[in-house]
Amino acid sequence: MIHEFKLKINPKMITGLKGIIIGGVSPKDFSAVTKISEDESKSILDEFIKNNIGTKQDSFYYFEEGDKLKIAISLLEKGFPVDEISIALDWKDFEGLTAEILSSKNFAVMRNMILTKPRMEIDVVGVRLGVAILIDCKHWKRYSVSSLSSVVKKQIERTRQYVAKTEGAIAVPVIVTLYQDKVDFIENVPIVPIFQFSSFVDEFYGNIDQMKTIEKD
Repeated sequence: MIHEFKLKINPKMITGLKGIIIGGVSPKDFSAVTKISEDESKSILDEFIKNNIGTKQDSFYYFEEGDKLKIAISLLEKGFPVDEISIALDWKDFEGLTAEILSSKNFAVMRNMILTKPRMEIDVVGVRLGVAILIDCKHWKRYSVSSLSSVVKKQIERTRQYVAKTEGAIAVPVIVTLYQDKVDFIENVPIVPIFQFSSFVDEFYGNIDQMKTIEKD
């Protein structure tokens, strides 16, 4: 499972998110970026490694896409301020973890799929057992019902276009968010908080009859 780790939380980890750089980083590099002391930087980095976030080789710590969001979600679950955490994240972190979760569950995954005529972009596509999950990743702020409804309508249209252009496709539009409290539905399209996305995928095929499913007429 993706999120089964118990970080020993240090309040400076929010600042530390800025130091999670893909590739190798030393405590000295981390300290220079975050302005956290070198000793404390090492302590924070070691805590990440202990929880299988990143790997350590000699005195360097190596991180992958999605690692930053794993830490951010742990901080969110511990009640740290959403606004402060979101400043340290970008859309790549968010999409990266969504794709990683699907991949870990044996989905064939494609990110940033471009459709043409009309031109549309789908953030993450996961295909397994003949069914595609088409995901629109939304983060940064809390969404009102009306704005989420608009997001859902656009994702339904992208899904229709995908199905029209993909031989034999059956597809389910899904919205993944950072700040929702629970899985919700608008027009039978699931709105899934990222911290529940792993269990949502586990239960996907058992619940597919409750979701909007689009296929060629």
